Amino acid sequence: MKWLLAAALAASAGAASGQIPDSLGGYAKQIRQHIYADYKGMFRPAGGALHYPYITPGSSAYANDLWDWDSWLSNIALRQILADTGTEKDSKEAEQYEQGCVLNFLDYTHFDGYMPILVAKKSDPAKMRPADIYHTNMHKPVIAQHAAFLTRVNGGNAEWLREKFALMQAFINNYESHHRNKATGLYYWQDDLAIGVDNDPATFFRPNGSSASIFLNCLMYKELQAMVYLAQRLNLTDIAIEYQHNADDLKEAIQKNCWDEKDGCFYSVDLNLRPITNQPTIIFGQSMILHSGMPRTYDGLIQRIGSWPGFLALWAGVATPEQAKRIVNENLLDKRTFNAAYGVRTLSKLEKMYSVRASNNPSNWQGPIWGISNYLVFRGLVKYGFNTEARDLAGKTIALFGKDYQQNGALHEYYEPDTGQPILNKGFQNWNYLVLNMIDWMEKGKQVEEF
Repeated sequence: MKWLLAAALAASAGAASGQIPDSLGGYAKQIRQHIYADYKGMFRPAGGALHYPYITPGSSAYANDLWDWDSWLSNIALRQILADTGTEKDSKEAEQYEQGCVLNFLDYTHFDGYMPILVAKKSDPAKMRPADIYHTNMHKPVIAQHAAFLTRVNGGNAEWLREKFALMQAFINNYESHHRNKATGLYYWQDDLAIGVDNDPATFFRPNGSSASIFLNCLMYKELQAMVYLAQRLNLTDIAIEYQHNADDLKEAIQKNCWDEKDGCFYSVDLNLRPITNQPTIIFGQSMILHSGMPRTYDGLIQRIGSWPGFLALWAGVATPEQAKRIVNENLLDKRTFNAAYGVRTLSKLEKMYSVRASNNPSNWQGPIWGISNYLVFRGLVKYGFNTEARDLAGKTIALFGKDYQQNGALHEYYEPDTGQPILNKGFQNWNYLVLNMIDWMEKGKQVEEF
């Protein structure tokens, strides 16, 4: 089986532009048939705590839940499905579920800016806000990206958001005031609860408030750009200029603090440093200022942990072309670390924490292949012109999901990197459907991509 897959992927890499190679054509056809038939399984009507129709990840484990980055990325895949096969009626039907994802979250956002990560049908609104809203994680910075994507789909009309835009600004203000380290300019997680990449060692079981995650900061950079776009569409010119300055400042902070010239990669940053103080203390019976002879001159320490979020610097557009080349050549393509038969390992195989065991709560991001990490890395490769590498990764993803449909009749949440065997959660639709966006890119069809 391995040599057949290798031959298929070699054919994929060498195939003429705009064409799925014959070796993957059967998988691509099967993927399309299943997704086109099943995608409406993600749609849910309003009910319970959810006042608007919405999109779920589409498996029994998440049957009636609205999740932050899941609904956003599922929506990108949904629009690719509609571009491929949908009618005008289908598109109009989908709109209520798409906008409902954003509006449901804004329903539970106050002017203090706290926005929940999850709204479930059975959620008790009175219990959705933590006691201390400023010292726990909240909705990942993707709400503006989701709204900007839908606005662009709607021809640039953002009027559906006008009355709620102030709440989106409050959300950004909350992140700015309570989730950002002033010394480095980087955003950080308050804890390791629901960070999206659940057990990423850069954050998992780390001290609270210590992880300036490259994952979080790349999301926030794109979020600020989305706020620029939305403000422009609402003719809020001065506000757009302000968010552009914020985006520029964050990009500079990521470059300064997260890029590692030694490894040619972007990393998360450890903020868990003792403060510099001028307060004297008694040492060896004498009063002195500790470390006064040479206090630290740095505000954070790079965490040299080989984890796939470092590649998001390409997706976000943070990396320079020279940095992107090093990231790809020295890290992404290394078979000892990330480069697996079916895509990008979520943690380098050389890390001591590497594991592909089944795990739920947390889901396992310490090695297994996920459809979303494959996709976002693919999109970054395309952005920087690494088309050969992008075709290779798209081909691996098509083979992975095509094989799953062929053997099991459904997709799963994550997979073993070198055999492609599913590990957990049969029926997981969600962002796995972004494989269609890869197929259309390979065929030079109408391509839908995130904002």
